[in-house]
Amino acid sequence: MSEQPRRPQKPGKPYRRPQKDPVRMLAFEALRAVDERDAYANLVLPPLLRKARDKGDFDARDAALATELVYGTLRRQGTYDAVISACVDRPLREVDPPVLDVLSLGVHQLLGTRIPTHAAVSASVELARVVLGDGRAKFVNAVLRKVARQDLDTWLEQVAPPYDEDPEDHLAVVHSHPRWVVSALWDSLGGGRAGIEDLLEADNERPEVTLVARPGRSTAEELLGALDEDSALPGRWSPYAVRLTEGGEPGAVDAVREGRAGVQDEGSQLVAIALANAPLDGPDRLWLDGCAGPGGKAAMLAGLAAQRGARLLASEKQPHRAGLVAKALAGNPGPYQVIAADGTRPPWRTGTFDRVLMDVPCTGLGALRRRPEARWRRRPEDLDGFGPLQRGLLRTALASVRVGGVVGYATCSPHLAETRAVVDDVLKHLEDGSAELLDARPLLPGVPALGDGPDVQLWPHLHGTDAMYLALIRRTG
Repeated sequence: MSEQPRRPQKPGKPYRRPQKDPVRMLAFEALRAVDERDAYANLVLPPLLRKARDKGDFDARDAALATELVYGTLRRQGTYDAVISACVDRPLREVDPPVLDVLSLGVHQLLGTRIPTHAAVSASVELARVVLGDGRAKFVNAVLRKVARQDLDTWLEQVAPPYDEDPEDHLAVVHSHPRWVVSALWDSLGGGRAGIEDLLEADNERPEVTLVARPGRSTAEELLGALDEDSALPGRWSPYAVRLTEGGEPGAVDAVREGRAGVQDEGSQLVAIALANAPLDGPDRLWLDGCAGPGGKAAMLAGLAAQRGARLLASEKQPHRAGLVAKALAGNPGPYQVIAADGTRPPWRTGTFDRVLMDVPCTGLGALRRRPEARWRRRPEDLDGFGPLQRGLLRTALASVRVGGVVGYATCSPHLAETRAVVDDVLKHLEDGSAELLDARPLLPGVPALGDGPDVQLWPHLHGTDAMYLALIRRTG
C-alpha cells in the first residue's frame, strides 16, 4: 500500500508582543492605587498625568481620556459589577482584583463612552496581555464580548430589580450607589422618585472646577480676566467664585499659582460667607476655625476677618494638615495664627471667640461627585465612629464662643445622623435658653430651594454644589 502524501502544515502565527497603550496603562495604574492603597483618585491621578506629560507620552486629549476612564469606572463601579457578574461563572469576589479592574475599564468603554465596540474590546485585551498575561487576557476577551452584545439600557433591564418590587435596590444598581447610601440620601432629601434620581444622577456627573478669589488678595473679576472668555463663568451664588468650563486650567491663573486664589467648591464658600455675615450681639474681633484643614474655608475667613479688623485662629489636629492651612493663609492681609491642636481638648479659653466655624470630619457623602470611590469604602457603621466626635466638636465650639457670638456647624454630608441629629442632640443637652438656632437662609441670598430652615442643606442637583450642611447657632447664655 502506497503512503498517502501528507498535507503541508500551515505555519503557526508568529507571537506578537502586546503593545502598551499609555492612556489605558495609566488608568489601570490609578485604579490599582485606589484598590490597593485606599488612595483617592483626585490625589493619585494628577501626579500620574504630570509624569506622563513630562515624558512626552500624553497630550491634552490623552489626559482627558485617562481622566474619564478612571472617574467613569469608579462612579459606575456598582453598575458594572452587576453586568460583569452576569457574564462570569463565579462570584466576583473570586475574580482577582487586577482582572476586575481591567474588566471594569473595558465595560466602561463599551457602555459608558462613545469608543467603538471593536476598539474598546481590543484595547482592553491588549491591556490585559500587558498587565495580566496572555492566559487571563483570553478570559477578559470572552467576558467583554458578552458585555458588548447589549447596550447599557438593555443590561440594566436585565440586572436591576424592577423599581416596583425594590425601589432602593433598583436605584442602587441603575445609579451605582450602595443601597444604604441610596436609603440615607432619600431620607435626607425627602420627596418621591424624581428627586432622588436627579440627586443620584448628579453624583455621577463630572463636577465643574470652581475657583475662589480669596478676599483681600484677589477678586472674581481678576480671575475671569486671566482666563479665556469661553473657559470661565462667574459663580452661581458666591461673589468670590469662578467656574471653569471645558478647557479652563487653574494653573494658568497667576492668582492661583501665587496662593491669592484657590480651588474650592461653591458650597464651601457659601458656608464661610454665611458665618461671616451672621448677625452678632457685641464686638467682632476674634474668629476661630476649629477644624481648619486643609485650609480653604480658613483662607476665606481670614480674608473676611481682616477686612473688618478681626483676627482668625485656625486650628487643625493633624500637624501635616495644619501645614496645609498655613500655606493657604500665607500672604493674608490681616493678622492670623495657625496651630495644631485637638478640637475636643482645646488649648484656648472658653467664651473667647465672636465667630466659630466647626466643619467636622464626616463620611463625605456630600462630595461623591469628586470622590466617587468614597461611596464604596464607607459603611453604615462609620457613622457610629463619627457621631461622638461630631458632637464633641460642636460642644467645644459652643463653649468657645462668647455670649452673643455665633457658631457655624458644617459638614460635607447630607446624612441626617451627621447633620440635624447632631445639632438637635447637642442643643437638647444645653441649659435652657443658652443657645438658639439662627435662620441661615437669608445669609445665602439668591440661593433657591433651601427648605424650611433654620438650617441649610445644599444639593448637587439643585445648587450645583457639594451637599454641604450648615447650622448657625447663637450663644445666648
